[in-house]
Amino acid sequence: MKNDYKIILASNSPRRKELLSQIGFEFEVWPSNCEEVISQTEPSKVCTELSRLKALDVASGIRTYNENHPGLAQDRDLIVIGSDTIVALNDEILGKPKDDEDAKKMLKKLSGREHSVYTGVTFVFMSSDGRVGEHSFYEKTDVFVYDIDDDEIKEYVDSGEPLDKAGAYGIQGSFGKYIKKIEGDYYNVVGLPVSRLYHELKNIIE
Repeated sequence: MKNDYKIILASNSPRRKELLSQIGFEFEVWPSNCEEVISQTEPSKVCTELSRLKALDVASGIRTYNENHPGLAQDRDLIVIGSDTIVALNDEILGKPKDDEDAKKMLKKLSGREHSVYTGVTFVFMSSDGRVGEHSFYEKTDVFVYDIDDDEIKEYVDSGEPLDKAGAYGIQGSFGKYIKKIEGDYYNVVGLPVSRLYHELKNIIE
């Protein structure tokens, strides 16, 4: 893939930064601080809408910065990557838990059941001459969880691992021992479907 673009990741997630680095991308991090107001209810549309909000928020910030600092603006095309991951159980969206008790409730719901993880990704393209374009997609992975008893849930929540993760778990951490199987992209569950991202981007810019 051509590397003529400066890539901006609109996220401060350590998992997304690691995954994007893992596939050889060089990028800068400019996290979005936009208010996450959604108009959709279907999980695939929710994550896509949120990824778009984040990417457009950062793109707007970059444009404002460039307008206010013309001497520092780079004469280079940009790609802003926004992303959002949600967990859905029968279309009920499970976000990040508010506290330990909320995490326990979520994990109890997931115990012994199948659920889906959706990640929306949006590219916002900003050319050096001011033109802007965008492209969005989402990836879905089905996750099957073994039965987890109350003591195991308490132990996992006490570890602190679930509190910053959608659905109150991280597949790449100690919760991995409760994953029976997945159908789809593993990295999508971690937080970024890097293979799909790479090929979507490659097909657009080459």
